[in-house]
Amino acid sequence: MKKVSFCGISGSGMSSLAQVLKLSGYAVRGSDRNFDLGRDLKSKTALEKLGIKILPQDGSAVSTDLDFVCASTAVEDTIPDIKAAKEKGVAIKLRPQLLAEIFHGYKYGVAVGGTSGKTTTTAMIGFILDKVGYHPCMINGGLLKDYENQSGIPNIIYNQGDICVVEADESNGSIELYKPYISVINNISEDHKSLDELQNLFQHFADRSTHTVVLNDDYELCRLIQTDKAVSFSIKNPQADFFAADIRPEAGGTSYVFRGKRYTLNLIGAFNVANAMAAIAACAGLGVDPLVAAQTLCRFNGTKRRLEILGAAKNITVIDDFAHNPDKVTASVSALRQYNGRLIIIFQPHGFGPMRSLGKEIMRAFADNMGQDDILIMPEIFFVGGTVSKDISSAHLIEYIKSIGHEKSFFFATKQQAAGFAVETMREGDRIVVMGARDNSLTDLGYEILRKAENE
Repeated sequence: MKKVSFCGISGSGMSSLAQVLKLSGYAVRGSDRNFDLGRDLKSKTALEKLGIKILPQDGSAVSTDLDFVCASTAVEDTIPDIKAAKEKGVAIKLRPQLLAEIFHGYKYGVAVGGTSGKTTTTAMIGFILDKVGYHPCMINGGLLKDYENQSGIPNIIYNQGDICVVEADESNGSIELYKPYISVINNISEDHKSLDELQNLFQHFADRSTHTVVLNDDYELCRLIQTDKAVSFSIKNPQADFFAADIRPEAGGTSYVFRGKRYTLNLIGAFNVANAMAAIAACAGLGVDPLVAAQTLCRFNGTKRRLEILGAAKNITVIDDFAHNPDKVTASVSALRQYNGRLIIIFQPHGFGPMRSLGKEIMRAFADNMGQDDILIMPEIFFVGGTVSKDISSAHLIEYIKSIGHEKSFFFATKQQAAGFAVETMREGDRIVVMGARDNSLTDLGYEILRKAENE
């Protein structure tokens, strides 16, 4: 039996791979400083119930009988498990390498790329293929609401079939590791890399695809990406191969017309209809009837932290969302604005580097899409440790958004203080949105706000 240890196993990307290896017969262990600090204990328990051994992140998870240690691309040499692996001569394999190895072990690989929408589109494809009996292995970065009752953390669908569906991450360049049977490119917009870099990455991604390249025509990808394998989808261009028309906001969802029939998603926002078109197109490349795929998605309940409604109390709704770059902020806020009620958004930015390069653009996305009565509240930039220059603050970004016209914007040092202000400010009919990436405790913050709303 092969043995592997995961350094930083609580992360969504790492835990999904750990679970896939465990279910496929590996002996799996791991460590995480979040567990050591008493955080993410629900994930710790879920992994342990699956038979994964959790040890402190003090080097004890690394022994000479391991086949390798898996680590994220952001791991630092000072972490005890990494130091122990180097001292004991144990191979270190980065997460993208391991994911690519798993992916290429299947006959048919579907890789979903793009700077926005990857998680939901990947989940949709996995859901369709699973429900129509294609037995996929799907590895995701988000938690699947339809699979919360399965053992472990619900960020995978594990079947022993011949199809693997994954997110292809462009932010660290690991998208270059994949040679997919079907590739999906949702969009190209500046995020962690420049537009020129991204276009080059996605062009090579398309070039390596052996069967179908699913392209978002709304982003003019059919012009930007040169390929003779293109299949287009759109919510704007009726000439696209997969086109959704007459999109309407509904109570708790969004409806659209596809090939003469109206379907309703249990998700809000036109961008989720575009994600559905991408998923349906990808599944069609594997032989799934598009109308069957569209009908199947009517049962799809989405991934957690993607405009997820945590609950409502006294006509105040609390929503949890992962948006963290300009495109995602624009998509989420514009979708929320289609429904009645003032928005109070608590946005916790992550990463000092990303905020230096994209902070002002994110603020412009808020300013352009929020109403004048809507309120933006920002705690300090989320930081998980390591060596980084902290020469920018959320306070600077709040100063900037005020300078471009959104006066109802406020800075607080901590997210607890930000939540407290939101509770003091809320009134009947409001929607309070907890928004940001990387910090798993943001969902707990949303539930805390909900409990306070119930007691008001």
